[in-house]
Amino acid sequence: MQGRLALLPLLMLPLAASAGPASTDVLVDFLAIPGSAGLGAIQRLDRPPYRDADTAQDLVPLYMYEGQNVYLHGTRIGLKTDDNKAHWLELFLDYRYEGYPTETPPAVLDGMARRSSAMQSGIAYRGRTEFGNVDLELMHDANNTSHGSEWRLVYSIDIHSGRWHFRPAWTFAHRSASLNNYYYGVRPEEAIPGRPAYMPGPGHDMTVALYGYYELSERWRLLGGIGVTHLDSDVRKSPLVADKSQVGALVGAAYDFGSHANYGAPGRPTYVKLIGGRATECNFLPVVALRCASTRTGDDTRIWGVDIGTPLVERVNGWPLDFTAYAGVLLHDERGLRPNGAQLDVQIKARYYGLPWSDSVRTRLSFGAGFSLAQRVPLTEVRDQARRGRATNRLLNYLDPSVDVSVGDLLGVRRWKDSFVGVGLSHRSGIFGSSQLLGNINGGSNYLYGYLETKL
Repeated sequence: MQGRLALLPLLMLPLAASAGPASTDVLVDFLAIPGSAGLGAIQRLDRPPYRDADTAQDLVPLYMYEGQNVYLHGTRIGLKTDDNKAHWLELFLDYRYEGYPTETPPAVLDGMARRSSAMQSGIAYRGRTEFGNVDLELMHDANNTSHGSEWRLVYSIDIHSGRWHFRPAWTFAHRSASLNNYYYGVRPEEAIPGRPAYMPGPGHDMTVALYGYYELSERWRLLGGIGVTHLDSDVRKSPLVADKSQVGALVGAAYDFGSHANYGAPGRPTYVKLIGGRATECNFLPVVALRCASTRTGDDTRIWGVDIGTPLVERVNGWPLDFTAYAGVLLHDERGLRPNGAQLDVQIKARYYGLPWSDSVRTRLSFGAGFSLAQRVPLTEVRDQARRGRATNRLLNYLDPSVDVSVGDLLGVRRWKDSFVGVGLSHRSGIFGSSQLLGNINGGSNYLYGYLETKL
């Protein structure tokens, strides 16, 4: 049963965003067994509500983990109660897909201060009955972008037929005046002939959507969906907004790695990884192909940090392949050229240890993927993007390939067998400018680093 259900939480967040402003995670409970993990990608297609705006295309990387009390669903991370399988509460942090288009903004927005996407914090109630599913969420702006809030009520039904799985859903949302005024209002100083000052105030939106997936195999899923959002009448009266419903769709694919013992099971190890490195002007692929490893840069900027990891899935399908979740902090030493800053990285890392000599000296090849949030955009990214006349973004995709060997096997000390020394690449990028979530950034940064990791 689990192989059929494990990846549905990945589908909801980007789909609802493409169907309009709503982004309720109504598929959260489709994961049957805590402990599953998965990776995938979704292509969002939607037309922003602004007049004459082009259809937006947005590639969204999907990273998923479902613990007993902790979960990661695409861009949403949360804590949940697990006392009752039919009713539970959640606290979460989520990404709001709203704001002015960054690529080819329509003429109606000329001269206006940019309205940006934002992070939002929330609390949710989930109820599951034989008559359908009920979700109630209350969200508030978490980073002082709009200072707005929203609550949503969602009713949905689950339908299964062979390899097909569907969930029609109906969403009613109440948005505060601050939220609507920020994204759809015209401030007095922005008014021009044909674009008068206007503030829509609070309002109600309604969304009808159909989400679904198809089982290609025991592990692979094809994802898809379509939705229509009817905006509040006062929002549609804004000189910025086209007076019509919003239609959005998505297509994508995801892979289910399976599950392990329940989150928090006794005896589960914790990994601690100490990191030190320098910036490199080598690009990602030449480093991975071992064709470039120079750390000679004009600025000589450096990083120091620590990662904390916990296993997600061990020995996938019986192979010497594990998946581990890591969260870590890197400190950027900008060598006095600008203020130093911190960087938070969250990733899922695949680790292969089946090399022919691993029985003698255990060697691990690893590849991590996730998100990176910088306190300040690193100097190397600021310089590189400025040379090309491009913008920067604090939130970017994160890739972390690495190779290491057992210290205990190298030195013949058994008690150090689970300690490893290795090298890796800390890579931030915007997925070639194709992701709104990552600020449509084309570019990033690379740091070569050495590390020592041990198991507690």
